[in-house]
Amino acid sequence: MKLYRLPAEYKPLLDLKQTELAIKQIKETFQLNLSSSLRLRRVTAPLFVLQGTGLNDDLNGYENAVSFPIQDMNGAVAEVVHSLAKWKRVTLAEYNIANGYGIYTDMNAIRSHEELDNLHSLYVDQWDWERVITEKERSIAFLKEIVEEIYSAILHTEFTLSECYPQLRPSLPEKIEFIHSEELRRIYPELSPKEREEEITRKHGAVFIIGIGNELGDGKPHDNRAPDYDDYSTPNEDGFYGLNGDLMIWSDVLGKAMELSSMGIRVDREALLRQLEKSGKEERKKLYFHRRMLEGSLPLSIGGGIGQSRLCMLLLKKAHIGEIQSSIWPEEMRNECKKLNIPLI
Repeated sequence: MKLYRLPAEYKPLLDLKQTELAIKQIKETFQLNLSSSLRLRRVTAPLFVLQGTGLNDDLNGYENAVSFPIQDMNGAVAEVVHSLAKWKRVTLAEYNIANGYGIYTDMNAIRSHEELDNLHSLYVDQWDWERVITEKERSIAFLKEIVEEIYSAILHTEFTLSECYPQLRPSLPEKIEFIHSEELRRIYPELSPKEREEEITRKHGAVFIIGIGNELGDGKPHDNRAPDYDDYSTPNEDGFYGLNGDLMIWSDVLGKAMELSSMGIRVDREALLRQLEKSGKEERKKLYFHRRMLEGSLPLSIGGGIGQSRLCMLLLKKAHIGEIQSSIWPEEMRNECKKLNIPLI
């Protein structure tokens, strides 16, 4: 249990009632802008999927899903989703979504492995989205276009919010910067990946770090990724590897970089085989999702998740994610937050 550095005299800019109303406004405004700019239709998402289908995501590769037996299905085991990256791609195929269009949904998850702090909760809520693309669009240039559309939706939401609550003055930079994780390593070779993220986000305010999962020049990845959703191993037109990345924004309240989104162009058949082999996960080729990928019955796509509570926390200039969502926190953290004038829901 830990708390990041906080302002000496923190005072929420909105009271509890205003906060709840503002959360509703942020969510409505952002998802309207996101869906219209990326041409996404809303769909209903599962809270859990069957174990053994390959539809659940293992994120960094070490997380254990919350699971339970289904009494009326002979003890078949269901898993609470970690995210919906692979489920969404199957849904694109099932709904026969046309190229250039996609889907989005409210994803709710339980991540029991999380280390609880200002930014990490047992409860995860995000907008999960996925869009059909062409082979030609599997490029860094197209990835950047989509990131800029998402960031534009964030800026529009920030401005709309400030019109209703003048005390929430817009503070985000007008443009988002792009940098590959290998370039970042070369700039800050003495720092750890997380420290590099802090420095580059502090410098620019909003950054998209490209290439998460593949080994860098020092033989280590910037961060780990599961091998079967984002394409992190394909050479790109910038001379590096990877067609995915993380969207980072600087929080003035915390004096810290916040990851708002993990997203990317998804694996094609060749990238899936390559990444499964390299990660020693070739047994997954027998699972339902992976069989469909390898037989070519799933479309090429780009997609990701955007943290709902984190976006609200950022725009409302809050110090703790527990000011946005109702979750479970250690008593020690609750007591510390009370002393620091941080009202946890």
